[in-house]
Amino acid sequence: MVAELIHIGFGNILAMDRVIAIASPNSAPTKRTIQERKNKGLLIDMTSGRRTKAVIFTDSGHIILAALAPETIAGRLQVSRGGSVLRPEPSDEKDEP
Repeated sequence: MVAELIHIGFGNILAMDRVIAIASPNSAPTKRTIQERKNKGLLIDMTSGRRTKAVIFTDSGHIILAALAPETIAGRLQVSRGGSVLRPEPSDEKDEP
């Protein structure tokens, strides 16, 4: 099996076959999980000192912090697979007068 490698910024490469989820770091549960994994030694910081924009969960229990947005990482994955770039779905909500 060949590992699919994706550049996640600042010279850092990620093996996408080990990724379970990519999330935004803004929610309280995600912040709690980051702190728990840091205390256990399972946190990998790949931000190069920049602001964390994505939290990547792996199948080994590690959490990787990245300075690229989740949408950017997913877009790079789609491009590498030859698919179209992911775009946000249009909102179903309509403005009422």
